[in-house]
Amino acid sequence: MAKDVNILFDELEAVNSPCKDDDSLLHPGNLTSTSDDASRLEAGGETVREKSKSNGLYFRDGKCRIDYILVYRKSSPQTEKREVFERNIRAEGLQMEKESSLINSDIIFVKLHAPWEVLGRYAEQMNVRMPFRRKIYYLPRRYKFMSRIDKQISRFRRWLPKKPMRLDKETLPDLEENDCYTAPFSQQRIHHFIIHNKDTFFNNATRSRIVHHILQRIKYEEGKNKIGLNRLLTNGSYEAAFPLHEGSYRSKNSIRTHGAENHRHLLYECWASWGVWYKYQPLDLVRRYFGEKIGLYFAWLGWYTGMLFPAAFIGLFVFLYGVITLDHCQVSKEVCQATDIIMCPVCDKYCPFMRLSDSCVYAKVTHLFDNGATVFFAVFMAVWATVFLEFWKRRRAVIAYDWDLIDWEEEEEEIRPQFEAKYSKKERMNPISGKPEPYQAFADKCSRLIVSASGIFFMICVVIAAVFGIVIYRVVTVSTFAAFKWALIRNNSQVATTGTAVCINFCIIMLLNVLYERVALFLTNLEQPRTESEWENSFTLKMFLFQFVNLNSSTFYIAFFLGRFAGHPGAYLRLINRWRLEECHPSGCLIDLCMQMGIIMVLKQTWNNFMELGYPLIQNWWTRRKVRQEHGPERKISFPQWEKDYNLQPMNAYGLFDEYLEMILQFGFTTIFVAAFPLAPLLALLNNIIEIRLDAYKFVTQWRRPLASRAKDIGIWYGILEGIGILSVITNAFVIAITSDFIPRLVYAYKYGPCAGQGEAGQKCMVGYVNASLSVFRIADFENRSEPESDGSEFSGTPLKYCRYRDYRDPPHSLVPYGYTLQFWHVLAARLAFIIVFEHLVFCIKHLISYLIPDLPKDLRDRMRREKYLIQEMMYEAELERLQKERKERKKNGRAHHNEWP
Repeated sequence: MAKDVNILFDELEAVNSPCKDDDSLLHPGNLTSTSDDASRLEAGGETVREKSKSNGLYFRDGKCRIDYILVYRKSSPQTEKREVFERNIRAEGLQMEKESSLINSDIIFVKLHAPWEVLGRYAEQMNVRMPFRRKIYYLPRRYKFMSRIDKQISRFRRWLPKKPMRLDKETLPDLEENDCYTAPFSQQRIHHFIIHNKDTFFNNATRSRIVHHILQRIKYEEGKNKIGLNRLLTNGSYEAAFPLHEGSYRSKNSIRTHGAENHRHLLYECWASWGVWYKYQPLDLVRRYFGEKIGLYFAWLGWYTGMLFPAAFIGLFVFLYGVITLDHCQVSKEVCQATDIIMCPVCDKYCPFMRLSDSCVYAKVTHLFDNGATVFFAVFMAVWATVFLEFWKRRRAVIAYDWDLIDWEEEEEEIRPQFEAKYSKKERMNPISGKPEPYQAFADKCSRLIVSASGIFFMICVVIAAVFGIVIYRVVTVSTFAAFKWALIRNNSQVATTGTAVCINFCIIMLLNVLYERVALFLTNLEQPRTESEWENSFTLKMFLFQFVNLNSSTFYIAFFLGRFAGHPGAYLRLINRWRLEECHPSGCLIDLCMQMGIIMVLKQTWNNFMELGYPLIQNWWTRRKVRQEHGPERKISFPQWEKDYNLQPMNAYGLFDEYLEMILQFGFTTIFVAAFPLAPLLALLNNIIEIRLDAYKFVTQWRRPLASRAKDIGIWYGILEGIGILSVITNAFVIAITSDFIPRLVYAYKYGPCAGQGEAGQKCMVGYVNASLSVFRIADFENRSEPESDGSEFSGTPLKYCRYRDYRDPPHSLVPYGYTLQFWHVLAARLAFIIVFEHLVFCIKHLISYLIPDLPKDLRDRMRREKYLIQEMMYEAELERLQKERKERKKNGRAHHNEWP
C-alpha cells in the first residue's frame, strides 16, 4: 500500500474473514454483542432456528426453510392447471409441502423451499451480487495541525448533548453485507465467495426473489401464453402468493435487555414504533428485509421530509411577517375604513349592494398570504426544488454504492412473461447478450402508442368537462346563496359558494380516480411494455397525468381564469348566454385560491392516511373478529406464520405507486402555487413526519411481506419531479403577476401614488390605492336581467346612482364610457415584464445550481475507484491461491507437472 494511506481493518475480523450470515445476527442475547466466538454464534443460530420451527418458518422436518407460500382452495375449478404447475415446480428442483388451514379446511397452503443447487443455479442467471471479501477502509494521512484541530473539536463535542435523532447502535445489528465487496454469483468461481453456512448464505429476501423468478417462468399448460404465476393468480387457480414474515413483530421482552426476536421485531421497535418518530430511519435494515426498491422509497421520503424543514421555516416566516405587518398595511386599512364606497352586486338580481368595508376581514386574510415577502418566497421555493433534486442525486449515488446498485443496469432485467408470450414467434439477437429474445415490431409498437395516447387525451377531456361542471355550479349557486334565508350564508355567498364547490370537487376527484386507474391499467397492458420497469414507468406516467390534471384543474381555473373574463357591469360575459360568469371577491381572487389549496390539501392527505392505514386496520380487525367468533380467541395463538400472514392485507397490486403518487402530488402542491399559500410546506412537513411512521407501521404489521425487488433509483418519478419544478417557476410567476395584487400596487406606488417619480414604494406611497383600483359604474346602465332587486336606499336613504367595481376603466361620462384607462395598460405591461424577468432569473439560478453541484460526491468517486482496484487485486490473489493449492494437492498425489503455472 502507498505510504500516505493508513489501512484500517476491523478490530474483530481480518480481510479474509467470512461475512456473518443472516441468522447469526439474531442470537437470543443482546444484539450489541460482536464477539467472533463461533460456538456462541452457532448456539444463537440454533436457538433462533428452534423458535422459527415453532413459529412455522420451516417445513415439518425443521431443516428446510419456507421461502414462498402459495394459497389455493380445494373448491377451485382450476385443479388440472394447478397440478401441472406444481409438477413443473418439482421438476425445477423446488421442494414442496402442503398444509390445510386451521380455520377453513377448504384453504390449502403450499410451502416452497429452494435447495442450495437451485438457488446457486438461478442466482447466477439473475446476476445476484453476493459478498466475497470484507471491505478495507482507508483514511489519508493527516497533518499534525489538522489532527490537533480534530482533537479540539472532539473535546468540544463532549460538552454537547448526544445526537437524539440517531438510532442507538447497541440496538441495531452489525449489517456485515454492507462491509463486504460483492460480485455476481458464479458457481464456477464459488471458491471466491465466503460461504459460512449454505442455508443462510442467501438471506430470506434473496431466496424469495429467486423462487418468485422461477415461478414466473413455469408453464401450467401447453402453449406459449400458458406460463407464469401471475396468470394463475388472475384466473383463480391460486388465491394468494407471498413470502413469509420472519415471525411476530411484538415480544414480551424488551429489545434492550433480550435483543430482537427477528428482523421484523427489530424493524418495529426501531422504525415503525411511534416512540421513534424523531429518529433517523434504519435504511439498511429496511433494504435487507424489504429489498432495495422499498428501501429507496423510504430513503427518498426521508430526504424529502428533511429538506422540507427549511422550506417550512421560511414559509412560516412569510406568514408571520404578514401577521406582524397587518396593522401597518395601508391597503387593508383603506378597505376597512371605506364605509362610503358601495360595491356593485356580484351576481344577478338577488345579490345586494355592499359596502367595501364589509370585506375587511378578507382583506386582512389576503395580506397574510400576499405581502412583500411573497416574491422572495416564490424565488426561494424554485431554488429549493432544484437544490432538493440535485442533492438527492448525490444521496442516491451514495445509497446505490452502499447497496451494490452502481453496476445494476436495465439489461439485467427480465422480460415480462406477457411480452415473452405475446411476441415469442418473432425473435432477434440481443446486441448486449447475443442471445435471441422476443421482438416487438416498430409498426405494432407505434399503433399501440397512438391508441394509448388517444385514450389519455380523452380522459383529460373528461377532467376538463368535470371542471366545466364545477364552474357551472359556482355561477348558479352564488345567486342561490345570495337569496338564502340565513343571514350568515346570504352575507357570505361567495365564500359559501367557494367552500361547497371545493368539497364537491374533492368528491369528484376521488370518484374519477377509480375510473382513471382502470383506464390507465388497460392502456398500459395494451402497449405491451417489454420489462417490468417499462410497464411501471408507462403506468406511472398515465396515472400521474390523470391525477395531476384531476387534482389541479380547478386550482388552475381559480388562479388564472376566475374573474378574468367576467366583463364589467352593464356588459357581463355569460355562459351559454344565460349564466353570468363568476367574479372575484372585492378583496381579490387570492382568498379563493387559498381556500381551494388548503381544503384540498388537508382533505386529500387525511383521506390518503385513512386509506393507507385505517382501511387495512379495519379489515384485519374484522378478520380477527370473525376468527374469534367462529373458533374462539385461544385458537389465534397456535396459528403458524403462513396463516397469520395470509390473514393480513396484500400489498397494493401496483407496488409503491400509491405511496410515490401521494408524495409527488403533495410536492406539486408545495411548489406550484406556493406563492398563494406559503403554509403549504409546513403542512407537508407535518404530514410527512406522520406518513413515514404510518407507512412503516403498515409495511411491518398490516401488510403481507412484499416481494423484495431491486431498483437503482426512483425511476420515472425523478423526471416528473423535475417537470414539476419547471412548472412551479411558471405558475408562481403568473400567480404573483396576475392573481395577486403585487404588480398593481407596485405600479401605483411608482407611477400614480403620492411617491410617484421619487423611487420609493413604502406604505405611505400606497395612500389612495384602493380608490384608484376601483372604477365607477352608473346603475342606470345595468342590463334588465342583471338589475338588482334592491335600489341601495338602505345605505343613504335614497336610491344609489353609482357603484364601484374592481377594474381600470373610464367613468360613464367620459368620451369612451367604460374603456380601459392608461393605468390598465401600465399594469398589464408590468405584469408581462415581471413574468419574463422572474422566469429568466429563476431559471438561470436553477441551471447555475445544477451546474455547480456534481452528481457524485468526490469522496464517493475516490472510493469507487479504490474499490475497483482492490477487487481486481483480490480476484487475482484468490485465483493464485487456488492454483497454488491445486499444485500442492497434485504434488501430494504424485501427479506434478513441469509446465504448470505459476
